[in-house]
Amino acid sequence: MKKILSYGGLLVSGLAVPQVSEGSEPKVKATPERPNIIFILADDMGYGDLSCYGSQHVKTPNIDQLAATGTRFNQCYAGSGISSPSRCSLMTGKNSGHTRIRDNQCTAGGIKGIKVNTRGDTTYIRRANLLPEDTTIATVLGTAGYRSCLVNKWHLDGYDPGASPNHRGFDEFYGWTISTVHSNSPYYYPYYRFDNDKLIHIKANAHDRHVKHNTDLSTDDAIRFIKRNKNNPFFLYLAFDAPHEPYIIDNTVWYDDETWDMNTKRYAALITHMDAAIGRLLEALDRLHLRENTLVIFASDNGAAVQAPLQLFNCNAGFRGRKGQLYEGGIRVPLIVNQPGKVPVQSLDNIIYFPDIMPTLAALAGATKHLPCQVDGMDILPLFYGRQVETDNRMLYWEFPGVQRAARKGDWKCVTVKRGAPLELYNLREDAAESHNLASEHPEMVEEFDREMRLMRTPSPNWPLPDE
Repeated sequence: MKKILSYGGLLVSGLAVPQVSEGSEPKVKATPERPNIIFILADDMGYGDLSCYGSQHVKTPNIDQLAATGTRFNQCYAGSGISSPSRCSLMTGKNSGHTRIRDNQCTAGGIKGIKVNTRGDTTYIRRANLLPEDTTIATVLGTAGYRSCLVNKWHLDGYDPGASPNHRGFDEFYGWTISTVHSNSPYYYPYYRFDNDKLIHIKANAHDRHVKHNTDLSTDDAIRFIKRNKNNPFFLYLAFDAPHEPYIIDNTVWYDDETWDMNTKRYAALITHMDAAIGRLLEALDRLHLRENTLVIFASDNGAAVQAPLQLFNCNAGFRGRKGQLYEGGIRVPLIVNQPGKVPVQSLDNIIYFPDIMPTLAALAGATKHLPCQVDGMDILPLFYGRQVETDNRMLYWEFPGVQRAARKGDWKCVTVKRGAPLELYNLREDAAESHNLASEHPEMVEEFDREMRLMRTPSPNWPLPDE
């Protein structure tokens, strides 16, 4: 017991999870007050890439409709500026000063494996992975009788084949893993794909044919999971690849009349194609009469990447920085919440971030007592249903260990994106673009930020710092 508590979590194997066999009467049912939960995550999509967040170029009618009939958050932050630590923060409720995974690669320990870039070049790097004692959202919701499924991108297994989602709290998993390199190659028209622990073939894509796009494969898997679980509460985490580079999609019909280069057309098409897939998912919920009993959340894992048409599309909505940086353009992301008849139509400026999702969904499911001992997020469920809760007087924290760190408290943000560089200070209410560094004008505030930021992290064996 001491060992379990020292990690601030619950061993998955030690949790009593209510099981519902196929065809049997469930012990609990989804209701509008205790709904099914679908969390949809885009990959490397900027804050300004959605029409409902100001895009003048990309068509996203289905996501726009979710925003128009639900709640849109204007000051939501991802867990980090890149994939693995951001998703780790989302799944565990911790900031990147406390998470198991704090960067895509680790500087010590972990497991050595092969990384293949888009040109087919291979290098050897080390990655950390979630351990059995790390409590995930799926673990917590499972204690409340929710059947859980991860579709597509996990990115928390490092190079450990035993750290896939169905070994970290999820009941089902369909997609690809880091530990099996060829399971996500070619990226958008895969031939290999995991069905739980079994690696299967997508025969339509054999011999490098482009028949079944990964966005469609993922949506099909998601809809099948929903159909199987229509009579019991479920948590579906649908993590699309779109629009992560390389920008590969054969159908660009929405933008064929534009004068953009093909890379730009494909970037836009990946987002619009994902939007159409979300529309198909929502139609399936309607056909199954599940829409009013289902809370749908949409977000992106970080800002748009350097390969995106950043200037032409204004992908990051005028915010400074991009994916991989802790400026606003790297970590501020859209977040939309929708449930007909329950979630009001509103646009909120409350400051929230990914660690808030775990305690919020735990509160929704009635599973708060199963949260880990240490969670950095707070329960923001009242905001989903038209009530207020104070979110802005706390400190939010991010880091890439030893290189970048950032914190926000109220209107103020301290950040540095270069190793050894001094902290910069910005008033985001007056200067959301982070263009006027006020550090020299408020040295006492910078000093206080620095002190509090050092308290917001714990040492990590995978990212040791010289002074730890």
